[in-house]
Order: sequence, then structure tokens, then C-alpha cells
Amino acid sequence: MNVVVIGHGGHSKVISDVIHASEGNKVIGYLDSKYEEVVMINNLFLGPISSVIHIKEKNKDVKFLMAIGNNKTRKAIVEMLDLTMDDYITITHPSASISSSAKIGRGTVVMPNTVINADAVIGDHCIINTGSIVEHDCLLEDYVHLCPNSTITGTVTLGEGVFLGSSSTIIPNKRIGAWTTIGAGATVIDDLPEFCVAVGTPAKVKVENIVNTG
Repeated sequence: MNVVVIGHGGHSKVISDVIHASEGNKVIGYLDSKYEEVVMINNLFLGPISSVIHIKEKNKDVKFLMAIGNNKTRKAIVEMLDLTMDDYITITHPSASISSSAKIGRGTVVMPNTVINADAVIGDHCIINTGSIVEHDCLLEDYVHLCPNSTITGTVTLGEGVFLGSSSTIIPNKRIGAWTTIGAGATVIDDLPEFCVAVGTPAKVKVENIVNTG
């Protein structure tokens, strides 16, 4: 499948590696706000994000994938483009261990050496980063971002847009409200509300009523 990556910065390098590692897929272009017009360089399309329709007209079999780590920005661009969910591709690295009963939404990327266990449900446009673990019966809503080596134990719910810092851990049966940020290395042992920042072990709310910028 031909894939056009939306976003052309550091995160897109990792996304591109995962695409190329997944059998039958290749990157044919990048769209980013830093480009003013569509050009072809080294057989790759480079152009502004607004050129999505032009790219679709020229390549009938193309799929798109977001390569923007900021959850809020990722959602805003998806809503602006107003593509169908079928226009997006889901990519998983071949080294990931994914249960046959797990469900993964459109536009989500699963990075190398991740584990997604039985009956986990992962929404659309999520980032499951390198070495992360999503245990059985977890629910991750849309636009969640797990940084490397995050661990979500059984029956945890992450609301829309939750951002987990690197090496953070959530114990079983907890719920994290939408658009909350968990700091790197934190251990969450209680439910947490929406729109907050929590850090430390055990994790404590440090900032309230804020949309994360993960």
C-alpha cells in the first residue's frame, strides 16, 4: 500500500521506519505546513497538508497516516481534513506482539517491541510507542499517546487524548480522564480527572484544567 505521511519532522522518521518494516507498504510522500506547494523530490511527494485532495486524485490507492506527536494538533488536523476513516491506514511493526482478540483503530501506529494483550481496545489515531505494554481488557480512546516503555496493566481506561510519559505505569482497574498528561516515570494508583497533569510515584495532580500538549 502506498502511504502519504502527514507531518514531516522527527516523529515522521520513526513512523516511516515502521511503515517500511511492515510488509507491502511504502512511503510515497510527506505533507507538512512547512511546504508551500507540491513538488517531487527523489520520487517523493512533498507538499502542504492542504494538498491531501490533490494527492488522492493523483493516487487512487493511497492511504494516509498522521506523524504528529502532539495529541491536540493531531486531532485538529484530522478534523480539518475530514477524510473518511478508510482513507487512513493502521500500521504495526512486525516485532509487536498483538493478541488476536485485540482491536486497533484506524490511523493508529504500533511501534517496535510493544505488547497488546487479550481484548484490549485501542481507538483511532493513537500512538503506541516503542516497548509499551497494554494489558488485557484495557480501553484506549482516540488520540491517546503512549511514550516508550509505558505500562498499562489490566482493565485500565484512558480517555481521549491522554498522554503517558516514558516509563509511566498505571495499576489495574483505573481510569484516566480525557486529555490528561502523566509525567515520565510516574506510577498511577488512583483514578485521575480530565484535563490535568499528574507526576510522581504515586502520581499526584500538579496542574488542573489544562489540555495536554503531548
